Amino acid sequence: MDRYELRRLDYSLSEDHQALQAAYKDFFATRCTIETVRAAEETGFDKNLWERLCAMDATTMALPESVGGDGATLVDLTLVAEEIGRSLAPVPWIDHICAARLLARLGSVEADVVNGRQIVALDPRQDNVSGVRLIPAGSVADHIIVRDGDDVVLLSFSTRPVRVDNIGKLPMAWVDPAAADSRTVLASGAQASAEYQRALDEWRLLTGAALVGLVEETMTIAAEFSKTRYTLGVPISTLQAISHPLANIAITVQGGRNLARRAAWFLDNEPGERRELAPSVFVFMAEEAAKAATMAVHVQGGLGVSAEAAATAYLVRARGWAVAGGDPGVTAKYIAQIVADREGRS
Repeated sequence: MDRYELRRLDYSLSEDHQALQAAYKDFFATRCTIETVRAAEETGFDKNLWERLCAMDATTMALPESVGGDGATLVDLTLVAEEIGRSLAPVPWIDHICAARLLARLGSVEADVVNGRQIVALDPRQDNVSGVRLIPAGSVADHIIVRDGDDVVLLSFSTRPVRVDNIGKLPMAWVDPAAADSRTVLASGAQASAEYQRALDEWRLLTGAALVGLVEETMTIAAEFSKTRYTLGVPISTLQAISHPLANIAITVQGGRNLARRAAWFLDNEPGERRELAPSVFVFMAEEAAKAATMAVHVQGGLGVSAEAAATAYLVRARGWAVAGGDPGVTAKYIAQIVADREGRS
């Protein structure tokens, strides 16, 4: 078995991967407490946390060395995304790096984007819509990339669009391309569409990975509570109605994590093969995250549904992040089309 075939089946992490994961886990555990998350809910963005994250080269790492980046792999990026989901970090890292990587592939990325001093976002909807659209990081982005027919267009606004309240607590805004102060066509035609689709696949992959981290933390919250809560003289964790659902969540976490790493490897090494894997991470975790977070709330009973409970913060984001890029059902249809086209050629 050659090394590429082996890697398709190997989900283990190298020592460098483990060090990277540990560094970001420690960073978010220290810098992004639940109080930090709550304090940023009004805007969906913590500027201080973003600047500290950029100082760790979290944006630079994601870009190729040819534009001043560090050339991290997508597997590396899934590890960071997991920690963002685990901490509910109010920063548009996924939106920014997916858009920045697209700019790099189109030869239009600038240094201030590479290092995160300027935030760039993109329209993550799978369907190519026209006119006004809802952008997850629209209220904090300096530049926004959208599709307009066969064109990929970079928009800039002298005044950023106004944030709209949303269940995912994101810096989301309605963006009207016609109202942009600057409109630059970056690329056109089939190649432009292919590069934009690559950005969408990366966005769904990393959002799915973030949901993996979110789900794992909800499981931890529920499990720790269940070990200290007693009924009839025994911890509720010993009851099948609690222990079995928590075990199911653990299976979901590992399955989603393995799928994300597998999809990341294929996108980096064999992008023309198994194109359905990256969007499948998103569709799978979009459904499972809400189920897991709901169960975590149920385990805690009345405490879990209280507004100040951490479990509630995870529940609303599990639901909101899953629909930030539009209806996951549209992505499921995209997956079905990929598989149908492949089977039709065989």
